[in-house]
Amino acid sequence: MADTQQVDTKADRRAERRVTRLAGRIDSFSKAHGGAEGQVAYLGERGARIVLVGADGAWGDLVARSYETARKAVEKSGITVHEDFDGEFAAKVETGPYEWSRMAGIQVGGPSNT
Repeated sequence: MADTQQVDTKADRRAERRVTRLAGRIDSFSKAHGGAEGQVAYLGERGARIVLVGADGAWGDLVARSYETARKAVEKSGITVHEDFDGEFAAKVETGPYEWSRMAGIQVGGPSNT
């Protein structure tokens, strides 16, 4: 019987570095905002979007090359992950004048989105 060993390929190491880098960015956001929660959304061929909401209401997002990479990154960072961006989780987001003007644009007299 031959001994078999799992061979770490260059692609595996690169994927692990991506996960570690994303987890580091999630950790940085979490530390800057008193903690964080997140949600991972599948974007199709583009990958996955990680939406982060800080304990202070600040929000941000990151894009990963694959859904698997995004899931591994949020697991590695240790934040609470929600299945959907609705209800109590969505209510934690605090938006300011900039977001309102960008979302509503010309309808409420804000700058146009062009």
